[in-house]
Amino acid sequence: MSAPNQALPVDMFIDLDRSGPVPLYFQIASRIEAAIHDGTLPPGSRLENEVALGNRLGLSRPTIRRAIQELVDKGLLVRRRGIGTQVVHGKVSRSVELTSLYEDLERSGRTPETRVLSIETGEADERVVEELGVDAGSAVLHIRRLRSAGGVPIAILDNVLPPEFADLDPDALAKHGLYQLLRARGVTMRVAKQRIGARDATSQEAGLLDIRKGSAVLTMSRTAFDNSGRAVEWGQHCYRPDLYSFEMTLVER
Repeated sequence: MSAPNQALPVDMFIDLDRSGPVPLYFQIASRIEAAIHDGTLPPGSRLENEVALGNRLGLSRPTIRRAIQELVDKGLLVRRRGIGTQVVHGKVSRSVELTSLYEDLERSGRTPETRVLSIETGEADERVVEELGVDAGSAVLHIRRLRSAGGVPIAILDNVLPPEFADLDPDALAKHGLYQLLRARGVTMRVAKQRIGARDATSQEAGLLDIRKGSAVLTMSRTAFDNSGRAVEWGQHCYRPDLYSFEMTLVER
């Protein structure tokens, strides 16, 4: 059941400087951000619509819209079709190391939710042969999942696995992370070849991630290897950039 819309107290904005050098949208965004951080607007709260808030404050809709967009860009708010503007926990940050999104969400105190979009066995094509080192035409498992947290979609995960994992249970994939299931079968992942990028979302991806068609998505392609040097999974994933980021530490050589 969705949380009701929450009208922000007018006294939050009583000291707005309407003639000073600081833009009004920035002042409004700062006050809403403070309300999120101090718990006045807890995760899951839904804000009243832009028109209603603008009318109560005597401000234009474009001003309110820009203030909201500032917080969407920071990963503090999310716009959801049919629901409105909702407070989220903020971006999930992943260090560039061998972890899974499932583990990243758990470490940030959030509960991962998984919807298995498809799971099927097919023949390895040239790209799969190259990435996994399997024989051409061998049976590989192709899994596609939507990963969310708090009902908000974050990523589409597309993985291909070697033939020995073709019996993975769809129900288990809906309840656990892929790396958890592989470890439970005795797989020890040691190293991965990974590439991070960005591109426009396809129409299908936009629908699944609840973003506008053509919006940018972060991408990550990864081939993981076990301690014997054998490739155990190849993934091509896309993430909402307003809710997810990669972090790395650079050291001078």
